Amino acid sequence: MKRLIVLIIIIITAICLYKYVYQNHRNIANETSSFQLTSNTLINEFSINPIDSETKYLNKTIEVTGSITNLNPTNLTLNNIIFCQFQENLQKSLSHNSQIKIKGRFIGYDDLLEQIKLDQCTVID
Repeated sequence: MKRLIVLIIIIITAICLYKYVYQNHRNIANETSSFQLTSNTLINEFSINPIDSETKYLNKTIEVTGSITNLNPTNLTLNNIIFCQFQENLQKSLSHNSQIKIKGRFIGYDDLLEQIKLDQCTVID
């Protein structure tokens, strides 16, 4: 009887782990944004209370409008603080100091670098 119970627990644990590891991937570009804000508003929220802000936005799809301060082939930075990672190379028409609207998933706040991080970003026209 004990072996049967242990076997059932192992099977249930294995199923749960499988579903967790192989869950459906989100398509952030097609999701509706939970929040739409300017980069300054987002930066101010994190400067006042980073812990509550991180809890509020964690794993949520957000749209942020800001000025490009750093530009690389697969990422850019808005207002020196919001780091946006793209899955594909960015358009060559983007330039420093231009205003842009980005949609992405908030993945965390790096308090050491004081950087807000988004991934799976897309440029909103």
